[in-house]
Amino acid sequence: MNLEQRIQQHDITVGVVGLGYVGLPLAVDFASSGFRVAGIDIDETKVRKITAGQNYIQDVSDSTLKDLVETGKLTATTDFRVIEEIEAVSICVPTPLNKLKDPDVSFILKALDEITRYLHPGMIITLESTTYPGTTKELVLPKLEESGLTVGEDFYLVFSPERVDPGNRTYHTKNTPKVLGGTTRECTRMGALLYEEVIDTIVPVSSTEAAELVKLLENTFRSINIGLVNEMAIMAEKLGVDIWEVIEAADTKPFGFMKFYPGPGLGGHCIPIDPHYLAWKMKTLDYKARFIELAGEINTEMPYHVVHLTMEGLNRHRKSVNGARILLLGAAYKKDINDVRESPALDIINLLRQKGAEVEYYDPYIPRIKFDGQEMQSIEYSDDLLSAYDCTVIATDHSTFDYDAIVEYSQLVIDTRNAVRKSGGTLPSNVIKLGTGYLETPQETVKLEV
Repeated sequence: MNLEQRIQQHDITVGVVGLGYVGLPLAVDFASSGFRVAGIDIDETKVRKITAGQNYIQDVSDSTLKDLVETGKLTATTDFRVIEEIEAVSICVPTPLNKLKDPDVSFILKALDEITRYLHPGMIITLESTTYPGTTKELVLPKLEESGLTVGEDFYLVFSPERVDPGNRTYHTKNTPKVLGGTTRECTRMGALLYEEVIDTIVPVSSTEAAELVKLLENTFRSINIGLVNEMAIMAEKLGVDIWEVIEAADTKPFGFMKFYPGPGLGGHCIPIDPHYLAWKMKTLDYKARFIELAGEINTEMPYHVVHLTMEGLNRHRKSVNGARILLLGAAYKKDINDVRESPALDIINLLRQKGAEVEYYDPYIPRIKFDGQEMQSIEYSDDLLSAYDCTVIATDHSTFDYDAIVEYSQLVIDTRNAVRKSGGTLPSNVIKLGTGYLETPQETVKLEV
């Protein structure tokens, strides 16, 4: 049988390089569809856990993972030599930014070094890691061609951006449409042939560059619109208007508006990072991505604004931030997940500490966090403890929090997520909410008689 027939009969072994938030769910879906799957990761802890049938990703079912491991459908290793027995490899490694906000593709390069050593005819190589347009052809392809094999004939190279949304109970890997573009038409065809056995909807595009830009457009769109609504929230504060009420009212328009919400800053691996990949690429083409840079500036400033709200609230209570005991509720970058990557809560903790505050946190999903060379543990929470803190900051609006109790027992609440109440009505006197006009007293409305 040729490769096409073997894919259709699920008679190939699929390798997934990188077993994190993207790679492990993908590996599980391939294995659940009947493929043999070999997960590859340099992290020995992850490999040991998978081998023992222990799940560490919230979006993966514990029982499903255990069953796939026990039946031999899913294995894990740190040894790249397994690629010699693999027909398709998906690269799902991290692509962070360095301190200058330039792309760090070192994880991709390290994976390619190993893949190239064991590359053999009849393989499909897919890059899923988010990166700048041109990476697949300019970086990945030349490396793979060092093997002496010809793309589109001996092996097939595809870019297909991951679209993982951690904690989303409606959309997951299988039912989220998958964009992919190949280096050649045959690469696109073979990539689509493979993924359509696992994913419900495949969206082919004309090139790897187009597929790379699709992901960057998606997250740049979100970053810019979040930046816009964050700035609108600050404007609303100065105007004495409730931005949350404004957003819900605007959302009644059946066309021409899509609602976004303000917050304490951007988090996660995608939205705070991906637009900078595009901005970096455009700099190499002597073009300045102005929207991206402005949105990034506004969003980056939001943790500072939360600290400003906190200081203003403490001032109301005749207290200084220096020496104040402050509790952050939530460390995850969004509700009901256990992911702290790029979480604005970490920035808020650091900024408050720099001003002399004694800061602790509580998050039922995250027992401990490590950042900037330090480790913090979540407190043992009870409502009664809240009164011992000078201020409670709602940084993440987890569904498990009892917000009525938080307001009742806290001396001061800084709500960055509209968790205490929805739009309309009067805020409790001990609550300051992002985007609700705490700073400026609006001028009295004057009725004009005509």
